[in-house]
Amino acid sequence: MSGAAARPPGSRGHRSPAMQRGAAAAALALLAVLTCCRAHPEPQPHGARDQGHMNVLFIIADDLRTSLGCYGDPLVKSPNIDQLASKSIVFKNAFAQQALCGPSRTSFLTSRRPDTTRLFDHNSYWRTHAGNYTTLPQYLKMNSFLTLSVGKVFHPGIVSNHTDDYPYSWSIPPFHPSTQKYKNAKVCKGPDGKRYANLVCPVDVKEMPEQTLPDIQSTDEAIRLLKKVKSTGNPFFLAVGYHKPHIPLKYPEEFLKLYPLEEIHLAPDPKVPSKLPPVAYNPWTDVRSRDDVRALNISFPYGPIPDDFQVLIRQSYFAAVSYMDTQVGRLLNALEEQGLANNTIVVFTSDHGWSLGEHGEWAKYSNFDVATRVPLMFYVPGLTAALPLPKQRAFPFINPFTDKVGNRPRGLMVEYNVELVDLFPMVCQLLGLPVPPPCPKPSFHVELCTEGERWNHGATSDAKDESFVFTQYPRPADIPQPNSDLPLLDDIRIMGYSIRSNDYRFTEWVSYNPSTFTANLTDIHAGELYLHMSDPGQDNNLYNNLEFAALVHKLSALIKV
Repeated sequence: MSGAAARPPGSRGHRSPAMQRGAAAAALALLAVLTCCRAHPEPQPHGARDQGHMNVLFIIADDLRTSLGCYGDPLVKSPNIDQLASKSIVFKNAFAQQALCGPSRTSFLTSRRPDTTRLFDHNSYWRTHAGNYTTLPQYLKMNSFLTLSVGKVFHPGIVSNHTDDYPYSWSIPPFHPSTQKYKNAKVCKGPDGKRYANLVCPVDVKEMPEQTLPDIQSTDEAIRLLKKVKSTGNPFFLAVGYHKPHIPLKYPEEFLKLYPLEEIHLAPDPKVPSKLPPVAYNPWTDVRSRDDVRALNISFPYGPIPDDFQVLIRQSYFAAVSYMDTQVGRLLNALEEQGLANNTIVVFTSDHGWSLGEHGEWAKYSNFDVATRVPLMFYVPGLTAALPLPKQRAFPFINPFTDKVGNRPRGLMVEYNVELVDLFPMVCQLLGLPVPPPCPKPSFHVELCTEGERWNHGATSDAKDESFVFTQYPRPADIPQPNSDLPLLDDIRIMGYSIRSNDYRFTEWVSYNPSTFTANLTDIHAGELYLHMSDPGQDNNLYNNLEFAALVHKLSALIKV
């Protein structure tokens, strides 16, 4: 790219095949399948497929950061996801392309970055707003897969044409739990006995509308579908999207027992860093709008949440994760009970992370690792885990209240960086389907291509030993505004483009023109540079430190490639 009005990064730095030392040979074999530099054969015609394809169970959590036992969190009880991880290849450093539900899900389901989907808010449908891009489930449907959607897979509403992209992507109309319409209802019991629309919301499920919760309904429906698909004769792609731990933090109240308050601590860096550019700060407006937080009368934008309430939020977030984990356990146990665990690839991920008080921030809406880093794991029967012998269980349900929940092996942990735009080509490779070709620049006219696993030929030779990923986030102004977290397209004036490598996270906030969808990469409003080795929490911004001027110059040039 060249000139003042330039398109943002669409390529990625060269990936090293390096991974954690001592990883098993099976991991190397799978990595070769997943990430090698390969030729891109032509896609198969409609309806063509090899015989004997595996099925795919694609599980998506909502707003789940890497607060899981399998990612080294000693507090969080996630035994069923940890069990899946112990039989999977686990990507330690996987990143969403934007820390917002709609843009992220549209991005990884189309394998296009937000600048290509032209979606930064929740108010447009890519097929009419950007290009008629083929989605992962649509591509599998074209190759004779039965494609099924349960819960929150695409973001609902305009983002997916009010149909979850049916009938393009799905064989039958997607299922949404009926109780999701009560998401923001006043069902949270306050100390005075009245009901509120709170952020922190442990509930008695029997007292809820329809006496259930959305994720319980989604699991029930997914289990029903698993029982049906065995007899179809076609491989299936079943996507199950859970709503938790997205706010409000509504979950069965018994999960609080897993997290005594005395065990919950504040974030290690609960204050706004002194060198954080104001444009980079997310003022967590949606958290402020909840009844219990509003009652705290916190000043905008930097007023801190009282420490005791911070602890309550963190406790409820972890409880919501454990609740969601039990639903994953029920689903995996049903997969096995239906005799499908030996011929079904299981993918588990999240749309983005969530800040729990780090940098004085809550929610997502930023380029920090806590907002963009996600869990990502692939279970491939016979490859990442041996096929179970007769009478052995692959995925027995683990009850965190009654079963012994100890540390489990983390599976085949991979260290280097990957992006969620890689999911589409990864799944195709594992299924033996032709991988969509790399997207040209621009690619608005190309229906089937991938922006995952792109090679950055403009990188310097020393950068080729690094693995780069790219994230971005829009802002309406240089200082926090009420709409800073979720600006409408017409209100975007600044875009933060961020590079994450093995050693650093680098961000530049530049002018953006929403009417032309162009960024002026030479008009830099602010910058950030964090070194992981000395500053893993990304608290000490070195962008304006003269000692790192050469590195800033190099990375700024890389953003412009």
